Amino acid sequence: MNKRTTGAQYEELAAEFLEKKGCRIIDKNFRIRSGEIDLIVRDGRYLVFVEVKYRKNVQKGSPLAAVDARKQRVILQTAQYYLHRKGYPEDMPCRFDVIGICGEEIVHVKDAFWAGDF
Repeated sequence: MNKRTTGAQYEELAAEFLEKKGCRIIDKNFRIRSGEIDLIVRDGRYLVFVEVKYRKNVQKGSPLAAVDARKQRVILQTAQYYLHRKGYPEDMPCRFDVIGICGEEIVHVKDAFWAGDF
């Protein structure tokens, strides 16, 4: 199985996990040239941009640690483009979550990183 297929499989697992928690999936794999957002969901009044990371085990580090400052910047820029393109109001409440999947364990971190003056 290649990385893209594996990623898609775990992104789908994360989407199901979020739906069970009451979120509504708005979009999957939103891509622009400079970045991608795995899942975009509605959680109450929040539009949530979700990064999904998978690791077979922790030998190469925690999946959560893979969302470093560079990756966060890419997610923020992509989210700004998404909001503009889809016509969301400037005061739309947004959140940035990370779902880390390691083996069979799923960890959902709400507000995983600060969006600054997003």
